[in-house]
Amino acid sequence: MRRLSKTLRTAVLASTLGAACIPSHGEAQILPPLQSVSVYGQQIRFLEAGTGPDLVLVHGLGSSATMDWGKVIPELSRHYHVIAMDQLGFGASEKPLIAYGIQTWVDMLDGFLKARHITHFMLTGESLGGWIAGLYTIEAAQNSSMAMPVRLILSDAAGHKSLVEHGLPLFGPVSFSGIRTGLRWLFYNKALITDELVQATFRTRLAEGAQYTQESFARNANAPDTFLDDSMKAIHVPTLVIWGQNDQVIPLADGHDFAAKIPGAHLTVIPQSGHAPSIERPEAFLKAVEPFLAAK
Repeated sequence: MRRLSKTLRTAVLASTLGAACIPSHGEAQILPPLQSVSVYGQQIRFLEAGTGPDLVLVHGLGSSATMDWGKVIPELSRHYHVIAMDQLGFGASEKPLIAYGIQTWVDMLDGFLKARHITHFMLTGESLGGWIAGLYTIEAAQNSSMAMPVRLILSDAAGHKSLVEHGLPLFGPVSFSGIRTGLRWLFYNKALITDELVQATFRTRLAEGAQYTQESFARNANAPDTFLDDSMKAIHVPTLVIWGQNDQVIPLADGHDFAAKIPGAHLTVIPQSGHAPSIERPEAFLKAVEPFLAAK
């Protein structure tokens, strides 16, 4: 498990790549401008697009709404009202110098939903965002003041104790070599890793100033009451688990465990994909999620 922690460290360095920086597989899509809302006194920036049922997207560690979801929002927004926030401490949202933990982001997600008056919605989380979405759903089942999602999608989700039981190491310096190494862990298709992408990612990392958030979380990731292992059975909403078959950050075995322990959950494995199918294989990701979201 120590090896997984080291892998997570390097892959997170690579997860902060803007959608505009990632090679496109078709015509470029234009995203709406970021909006802003105050949540517990902190300015949270978010993307909003489309009309229809509410679909809330939660990004992963070291990432942002645009980075994780920029390639799939245009298609999803054809049928859904898509809301994707930059979580506190990441992207363009405020970055207070606090001790960050999973519960921080669960509470902020609840506050964001209340601030936006979102009460009937579908919830999707990627990596760290999957951990947050899963724990949010578990807590909503026990707290009537929290809006319960009607459907849940967990994409390459964290949340198993085994991933962090030895503690996460602190993140290394931002550098071209560190980013290139991280990209190799993140992507299955190594042809995506170009000099231009490395430089663009480096520029993004310098501008966003989120490394304090990541290192603070590394110090607080081992809170025993936030792990999902023994709590998954409390999730009783329809759940789809999506996993990149070649994920080197969080093992596919964790995806199988989510699907086995969450009542009625279904696992879809995306071939030729690493840790972030919504980035690396957006067409396959959409093919998996759209029937699930549309099901009656």
